[in-house]
Amino acid sequence: MQNRFRFYLQLGFTLLVCAFLVVPVVLSMLAGVTENFFVGLSSGLTLRWVAQVWEMYQPTIWRSLFIALACLAVTLAAGVPLAYMLARYRGGNSRLARVIEELLMMPVAVPGLATALALIMAYGQYREFRASLWFILVGHVIFTLPFMVRPVLAVMQSSQLAQLEEAAASLGAGRMRRFFGIVIPNAASGILAGALMVVTLSIGEFNITWMLHTPLTQTLPVGLADAYASMRLEVGSAYTLIFFFMIIPLLIGMQWATQATRKKVSL
Repeated sequence: MQNRFRFYLQLGFTLLVCAFLVVPVVLSMLAGVTENFFVGLSSGLTLRWVAQVWEMYQPTIWRSLFIALACLAVTLAAGVPLAYMLARYRGGNSRLARVIEELLMMPVAVPGLATALALIMAYGQYREFRASLWFILVGHVIFTLPFMVRPVLAVMQSSQLAQLEEAAASLGAGRMRRFFGIVIPNAASGILAGALMVVTLSIGEFNITWMLHTPLTQTLPVGLADAYASMRLEVGSAYTLIFFFMIIPLLIGMQWATQATRKKVSL
């Protein structure tokens, strides 16, 4: 009896917390398809706010997707070899590897506004670079690179890469062949997990982007803030609705790919 009461108490508390988190999201999404949010659903449902957001802010959506994919490409090209290097030399208690790892985590601890300000102070005098999307991309790569390296490094350390590489080397496989034929397949689950975090963080990143953007390089989160600040509440909520429809399928798809890869590796 006591165990059953405890179970229902824990279940009720969990449902209460979930409702506390989900209800504001649902209300925001409903506001984006309501004719007049202050009147309520009795005013009727409409998609004209979504159409207005798409007409006004469509470039910010495509711009955010481009930056997120470019950020993913850069972090894959830089993060996976960096994690491989840390996995190889960390086992030997290399101080240099530990210093690199700690430095790599600094952008996570430093506020995004401080990172953006440092980039402006260092490269702001280059006007063409300052006014381009590549400037924002640099900020996103600095912020998201640790989220690529960490899961890949964790998978590489948990697998027997050293033994597998030694076996492949004894059979005549060169360094590049071992990297792409042994390391990458065994670290695939970590790479997919890192890719999930990099893309989602890049699409939703606001602090760094707000400092680095110009009127011609506005991204989705900055446009969302602009919509809430200068337009009707329904327009900002419709923008949020579009953001959810963009990010949720991406999360589901990449999580499914991560689970499928883990099952394949375990087999």
